[in-house]
Formats: sequence, structure tokens, C-alpha cells
Amino acid sequence: MQNIFLQLGTGNGESSIEDGVWNLVDKINPLQMPHDTFVTDLAVIMILAGIVTLAFFKIRQPLIIGYLFAGMLIGPLSPLWTSFLPESGGGTDNSGSIGILSDIAALNVFAEIGVILLLFVIGIEFPFAKIRSIGKVAILVGSLGLFLTLIVVFYASTLLGLGFMDSLFISAALSISSTAIIVKVLEETGKIKKESSILVLGILIVEDVIAVILIASLESIALAGTVSIEGAVAVVVVATILIVGTFTIGIRTVPKLIDKVASAENREILLLSVLGVCFGYALLANIVGLSVAIGAFLAGVLVAESKSAEVSKILSSPIKDMFVAIFFVSVGALMDVSQLENYIFIAIALIAVTLGMKLGGNLLGNIMLKQPKPKSLRSAFTLAAPRGEFSIVIVKVGVDAGVVSAFLFPLIGIIAIITAFITPFLVKAGDFVIPKLTRK
Repeated sequence: MQNIFLQLGTGNGESSIEDGVWNLVDKINPLQMPHDTFVTDLAVIMILAGIVTLAFFKIRQPLIIGYLFAGMLIGPLSPLWTSFLPESGGGTDNSGSIGILSDIAALNVFAEIGVILLLFVIGIEFPFAKIRSIGKVAILVGSLGLFLTLIVVFYASTLLGLGFMDSLFISAALSISSTAIIVKVLEETGKIKKESSILVLGILIVEDVIAVILIASLESIALAGTVSIEGAVAVVVVATILIVGTFTIGIRTVPKLIDKVASAENREILLLSVLGVCFGYALLANIVGLSVAIGAFLAGVLVAESKSAEVSKILSSPIKDMFVAIFFVSVGALMDVSQLENYIFIAIALIAVTLGMKLGGNLLGNIMLKQPKPKSLRSAFTLAAPRGEFSIVIVKVGVDAGVVSAFLFPLIGIIAIITAFITPFLVKAGDFVIPKLTRK
């Protein structure tokens, strides 16, 4: 910059001034900024997240869609910037990639922190008493709908030509409904306090708990490279020990320690303490061979048992919101959108199978347990469509381990976007159809 002003000051002719001005413009051109640094990538993500949040709030759409879409546009695999940006060597894992976000290693770090904080705050919503009092209806209906969907989507995926591991991970991803999207739709439609919505929330709790166990199991399967009965049993045993230990020893000690810290009446210390529990438990889960996700979730459950749970949630939520935004933008940035046109048929086929099985599985479970017909239909219609945060996390586990095809990332992204758009219309369709079906 100093050299530029020297040029402007020492030139005698107009040409030297003009050359200096153009040199200055070239230096401050945002498209020529060093976009291979941690700070630049973080700045781009946060600025974009703020813009997207406002835009999607205005058009009343789930923010997850905007984050994914924005990431797809600015990531190193996006074809949008090929005419503006030169090839970048900024990331060790993406030689020759092009994009505003270029450092794959940094994006993966952002994404992992986002997953840990997301599941930690979800865990705070599920104190042990709430988990224990869900009731057999939610447990049985949620489990039946989830595993029926998983099995049928697995076989449908193999029929569509996907390999074993691809089919396993995509079927697990598509069997989990999106808690964030469903809760948002129920709130916006004024149905959050209805009896059918209480059942839906109970089923979502069951699915979230199963999802955390699925993530841990699939991560271990991914590391082993094959499905091993002994390995699966070992995962279940270790997860059971960790969960039982959490609900016996942990629940008697950690909440008391948190309350003791809270008695100092210093919010900064309390925040650091609960985040220490979050990342410490995630580390513990990682050490015993489980996913950091299950550790973060259990840490949230422990914090939920403390008297300071609500304050802890309020303090940690802004940090969670920031890193969750980073997570979804980063995930979108890692999706190779150029491949989408090759797999749109598979996406539509899988959405149709998933929607039908999720609706039918939940409806079947409600009928088997003799639930009222309107309540059964409303919960089935609400749970049928959306796939979101857990679906993306599950596929990312497989992609990071290198055991599934790279195209599953953009595939699950486009499925999440389409199903999120479908959800409000499906709920409204239920309002129209259910009175006719239940008319005597």
C-alpha cells in the first residue's frame, strides 16, 4: 500500500497517476483477497450467515436451507467462481480447488465444533426426567417408524444402484426427522401445544436419542471399513456403559458441580464451566471409541439436571447458533453441486420412498397402540417429510471416513432442502385431508 502512494506522489504525468489508481483498485479487489486464510474464511461465513438469516427470515423459510444453499454457492467445489478466482492451493485437501471458501481443513474444524455444540444444546432440552417420561407410545411409534424407514430405504437404495455402505449411510440419514424444522413449522402454524404435537415432540426425542446412537455405531463401522457383528456389539456395550454411567454417577455429581459454580453468580465462569463439560464429555466419548456427538448430547443432559440449566442454555445458545451456522454453511461448501444433475432422479426417488415409509410407519405404530385416528394422522403427516441436521451429520461421518461416495453429500443436501420446503405444505395438506378421513 505504501508503494502505491509513492507511485502517486512521484509521477509527473497523468499516466503514472492512472497506473497508481488502478494498482490500488487491484490491491483492494475483494475477489483478489488472500482467501486461503482462517480469518478470511471465517469472515466470509459469518457475513454470509447474517445476510442469509435475514433473507430467509423474511421469506419464512427454515434457515438451514439458506445456510446449505449459501455454502454450495461459495465453497471450493462450486463452479460459480471459476471465471473470477484463480485455482487455490490454500487447503491441503483440495489442491486446485476454486472458491471463496478454500481451506477444507478449516471447514472441517468449523463443522465438528458446530456438531458438538448443536447436540449439547439439544441435550439441555432433554433432562433425564423428560426422557424417562416420554411414554411407551412415543418410544414404540418413533422406533417403529424409524427402523421401518431405514430398512425399506436401504433396499430401495440398493435397487437404485448404490453400494452397500452408501445405502447403509443414506438409509440411516433419511430415517431421522428434523427436530429443528418440525418445531419451527409447528410454532409458525400455532400447533405447538396441540395433543398431536406433544406426541410428535415425544417421537422426535426418541428419534434424536436413536440418532445419536446411530452416529456412534456408524462412525465405528466406518473406521472398521466393514459391518462387524462383534464391532457393533462392542459399540452398543460401550455406549450402554457410558449412558448408564452418565445416568448414575454423572447425574449425581456433574449437576451439583455446575450449581456450585453458578453460586459464584458470574456468568462468564458458568459459561466456561458448561462448555468445559460439553467438550470434556465429547473428548471422553472419543477416547472410548464413540462419536463426539453422543458425548456432547449426554453432557447436555447432565447440564439439564442442574438448577442452572436454563441460564446455561441462554448463555451457550448464542455460541451454538454461531457455530451451527458455520457448520451448515461449511457442509454446504463441501458439497459438489456440479454432480447434482446426475443424481436428481435418485434424490426424488428416495424422497418418495422415505416420505411414504415415514408416514406409513408412524401411522401403523399409532394404530397398533390404538391411538385416536385424528391424532395418529396428524403426527404421521407432520413427521413424514423433513430431513435436516442429523441426516447431514450422519452422511458427513461416512464422507469424512472415506467409506461412502462423495456424491452422498450433495445428495443429502438437496434432499434436506426439498423436504424442508415440502413440510409446511404437507402439514397444511393434513389439515385438509384429515377431517375428511375421520368423518363418520
